[in-house]
Amino acid sequence: MQEFDIVLARKVLASQPFSSLLGTRVMVFGDGEAELELDIREDLQQQNGYLHGGVLAYAADNSITFAAGSVLGPAVLTAGFSIQYMRPGTGRTLLARASVVHAGRRQATVRCDLFTVADDGTQTLCAVAQGTVLPVPKPA
Repeated sequence: MQEFDIVLARKVLASQPFSSLLGTRVMVFGDGEAELELDIREDLQQQNGYLHGGVLAYAADNSITFAAGSVLGPAVLTAGFSIQYMRPGTGRTLLARASVVHAGRRQATVRCDLFTVADDGTQTLCAVAQGTVLPVPKPA
């Protein structure tokens, strides 16, 4: 079995057309941790100029799945997640930092903090998510 490391994690992310469309990058991966980032662009904003909630939800979902995959293996799917939006997303970069809270053989529970990063590097927490990830059987 191939080791699931940051190189493979980046290949997995690059194979996702939607992630490529958004320009998402894997910055940290391994030991129950994952950090994804993407540039905040005008075409990802809603009508008031804030980062669209759907982009925040996507980043939470994907980082939760990658964090769980680092302990469960690469064949995983999100079973469900919830997100709480705390403040509008503004800045130059979105950072989704996820960590496994608990992992067993059948599932992992993962928390994700979503930050926007300003031009000066200041990180502002804008949402918090939690999800459950399940391993899936490999196709025959």
